[in-house]
Order: sequence, then structure tokens, then C-alpha cells
Amino acid sequence: MNTAWKYAICIVAASAAAASAADINGQWARGDGNAKVKIAPCGSDICATNTWIKPGTPKEKAGDRLVMTIKPTSDGEYSGTAFDPQRDLTYKLTVSVKGDTMTTKGCVLAGILCKGVDWSRIQ
Repeated sequence: MNTAWKYAICIVAASAAAASAADINGQWARGDGNAKVKIAPCGSDICATNTWIKPGTPKEKAGDRLVMTIKPTSDGEYSGTAFDPQRDLTYKLTVSVKGDTMTTKGCVLAGILCKGVDWSRIQ
């Protein structure tokens, strides 16, 4: 699976309208230990920006951004799309936030190829 795909499925956020749902804004560490991101509003969307990438991780760099247009489907559950401007790719995304843990699932090829990633909230 290429790095762009991993990057896109790993980084997600919810819309600002989801104030009553579980808060996903903040700093998150990817479960594999290869990346940290900051999730925050950016214009009318939410962006996830790489703040740290493990040295030697190809095709990912600090500052890369993913722009999300996702909405809550239930408390702590979100669904929508994400656009990766570095690679000009759009992904279908689902996100589940429970306290200080988050699971993201990204799909390409009309939902045929999907992968989930776990995240932990960091300070």
C-alpha cells in the first residue's frame, strides 16, 4: 500500500458543526509510531497537519496537510471525505473517537480498498 494512501487514511477530523460530538481536535500520535498530527479547523473545513514524521518515512513530511469534509453520524462517529492536496487524491473516510483514542478508516477505489488505523491523543 503506498504512503499517500497510508497518510490519507491516518489523518482525519470532524467538522466544526460537531461541537456536541466527541472532540477530535488536538494532537494525535499514529499507532505505528511513525507520525504525529494536529487536527484543527481551517476555514470551513478541518485540517490534519503532520507535525512530526519518523525519519526515513518515505513520501511523508512535516507540514503535509489533509483537508476533511466530514460530519457526525452519531456521538463520536463521523463520515465524509478527505482531500490530500500534496497527492491530488480524495478518500472516503469514517472516524470513531472514544475519549483519547481514535480509529480512522479510509477507502479508495469506490470503497473496494480500505484500511483502518488507530490513534492516541497526546499533549
